[in-house]
Amino acid sequence: MYAFVKFLVRCYFRLFFNLKIEGRKNIPKGETVIYASNHRSYYDPPLVGCGSRGKLCFMAKEELFEKKLFAWLIRTLGAFPVSRGKGDTGVIDTAVEKLNKRSLMIFPEGTRSKDGKVGRGHTGAALISARSGKRIVPVGVVYEGKLGFRTKVTLKYGEPIDPAEYAEVCDTPNPRQLVKLKNRYMADIKLLVEGEPEPLPEAAETVTEDKENE
Repeated sequence: MYAFVKFLVRCYFRLFFNLKIEGRKNIPKGETVIYASNHRSYYDPPLVGCGSRGKLCFMAKEELFEKKLFAWLIRTLGAFPVSRGKGDTGVIDTAVEKLNKRSLMIFPEGTRSKDGKVGRGHTGAALISARSGKRIVPVGVVYEGKLGFRTKVTLKYGEPIDPAEYAEVCDTPNPRQLVKLKNRYMADIKLLVEGEPEPLPEAAETVTEDKENE
């Protein structure tokens, strides 16, 4: 059922949006990974999912599981509940366990961006990566113009990040190392979404150099 629903979702987005997928070759084959993406709209989870490899799991607020039929549907698609704002530490254990069979989709910013800019993000994805040893694939979802019918949407997958390069892979990783790992994948997501920053004008560069030499 999962593969069939994924096929339908992909067809829908290709018809409704002007959808382009870049960097899919960066997604490792034959292993589960953590997809860490920016967050612009409610369309993001199925968009990221339709371009990914294999089956996915993802966190969903517990209120979505109150209706039995809908709860059954999203569970079938890989959702598991999280209690937001209640210090639900057990969700980390669940995510690590789920990664044995499915890749994980997570939005490190924790909320949708209103201006399209990528926020600072949180270390949840870093913690799950360091505890599980699974690589992180940064994802950028880029909407051009107002979201609507035939809006151009580009789904970009970056190069995978090995947590062992930034943090000790263990049950209790160092918090400072997790911040370094978080900064790395957030920087990659920002680059995918916003592109390379524009270079400073020569005059501005001269002023900056003079201040540094004072």
